[in-house]
Order: sequence, then C-alpha cells, then structure tokens
Amino acid sequence: MTDKTRVLVVDDHPMVADGIQSILESYEDLEVVGTLGDGQAVINEIETLAPDVILMDLNMPGVGGLTATEMVLEQRPDTRILILSMHDSSEYVSSALSHGAMGYVLKDVPTDEIKIAIDTVMRGEQYLCTGATVALQPKSSPLSETLTNREQTILLQLAQGKSNKDVAIALDISVRTVETHRKNIKRKLGISSTAGLTRYAMEHGVLQGTGVSI
Repeated sequence: MTDKTRVLVVDDHPMVADGIQSILESYEDLEVVGTLGDGQAVINEIETLAPDVILMDLNMPGVGGLTATEMVLEQRPDTRILILSMHDSSEYVSSALSHGAMGYVLKDVPTDEIKIAIDTVMRGEQYLCTGATVALQPKSSPLSETLTNREQTILLQLAQGKSNKDVAIALDISVRTVETHRKNIKRKLGISSTAGLTRYAMEHGVLQGTGVSI
C-alpha cells in the first residue's frame, strides 16, 4: 500500500481551513496532519508535523505566507508548498513562485482541482490553476524571476568571492542551505558559473557601495 501524502493546511480563517481539511480527508491517499493559522506556527511546527505538502495562505497576521514559505524551505527543502489564495494578480503569483512555492491555486477553484494540484507537485511538477496562468501571461519570462531578499544577500556574499562555508558562517545558516539558495539563484538568473554571478552582480549594481574591488 502506498504511503499517504501528508498535507498541512495553513489559513488564518478557521472556517476555510476546516472546509479544506474536510475536502482533503475524503481522499484515501491523503492525510491532513494539521491546520495552522499563521506563518510563525508553521515554522515552529514544521519539523514535528513533517508534511509532504503545505497548502499556504498568503495574507496572515504576523508572519505571512511568502516569508513562511522561504523559511520552511530553508529547514525542509523537499517540502512542496502550494499557495492557496484569493489573489489572482501577476505580482502575487510571480512573487509566490520566486519564493519557492511549487504551485498557485485560487480559493474559488473546484474542490477536485486542489487534489490535482497536490498530486502534481508530489510528482515534482509545478501546478498553476487557470487563473494564475492567465495572470502570468503578459510577462512570463523565465529569466525575469526576482530574487528574494535572502537570495540577494547571498548573491552579494558570493560575488565578493566567499565560499559556501564562509557565507554560511556569516549568515548563521547551514552550508546546505547556502547551496540550495545558490542553486536557486543560478536557476532564476539563468547563470551557470560563479564568475557569471559576479558579473551579474557588477552589472546590476549589487556590489555598489560595498567597497568591493573585483
């Protein structure tokens, strides 16, 4: 028998969270491991609950969905995060993807589409509902993905010639986390070498004001 997919629901509206939980529990191959109401709770509980997939709301009190997504992926890089939101603007969708979410689903989609989205990201594929896909169409260039604040910080460190270990020590994070960010930065920018990252940093003013001479 195949292991059930462990799903965590994160939404600050209890009625919404309970409704989603009821829908998901109707599927025999899914297990809802919990419902939480804010991003900080996710960060605190992620190791204990160990979900395979998180259905994450964007706008929550305290730590929001985007920050929570980035911090969860630093702790557990293999977690699949699906943003479940009422916002269908390109800014929300592209920002969610740039922070590491593997999918974006609007809250008004048919209930079975949430299951399809979960199955899709569990296969390692990105899932965008129709509304999210339409929102991205005007400016969907793979090289236009924006770096998160943490990625910009790490890019600056790398462009100064620091090793992954040096960056990890400077930012008080693990070497593995630095390597994950480095890989994501290269993917987003379409750059394959460290020299290319340094050149990008110089051309886009990342190194301005740092006193770094290259």
